[in-house]
Amino acid sequence: MGARDRLVDSAIDLMRRYGIAGTGISQLLEHSGISRRSIYLNFPGGKAELVTEATRTAGKASSAAIRTFTAGADLASCIAAFPAMWREGLIASDFAAGCPIVAAALGRAESSDAADVAGETFTEWEQILSDRLEAEDVEPETARSLATTIVAAVEGAVVMSLATRSTGPIERVGRQISDLVAVHTRKTPAASAS
Repeated sequence: MGARDRLVDSAIDLMRRYGIAGTGISQLLEHSGISRRSIYLNFPGGKAELVTEATRTAGKASSAAIRTFTAGADLASCIAAFPAMWREGLIASDFAAGCPIVAAALGRAESSDAADVAGETFTEWEQILSDRLEAEDVEPETARSLATTIVAAVEGAVVMSLATRSTGPIERVGRQISDLVAVHTRKTPAASAS
């Protein structure tokens, strides 16, 4: 892995743990093992440019994961996989690491470009989900509203789980969004079927 990729990966990890304000050049250097000179060779705009690229990279990876997760036949069960994935990540980080896209959205004072990329990423997630819901014969306006609800509920539950150091919020949201999608697609989620 090259210096640029190592810096981006380090920025993503540090943003997940400390936000943009808490991710300094010194921490990036230590975490990545890259020289200070390499930061400015790869990111002439410094930290602001680096966190913007980290947000873009994390957003693309997340969008690809959402497309993969929602490709299954049972959309309600597929949607329930998001919170399950987050649950495992929260436990693995001992409730120390959240979503880098949320960190970027909240870090507008440090990098308005990263916050803008976060907004574009949330919009893309909504569109992916909305398109998939429409493919299940959900009316376009309802699909868009439901997609917004899913993204907001999952991201909010991640923040609540971090704050409470509990998987309870993400688990409850997972059940509710799965049931909500099942109602709108008129299919019973596999997890709820008995």
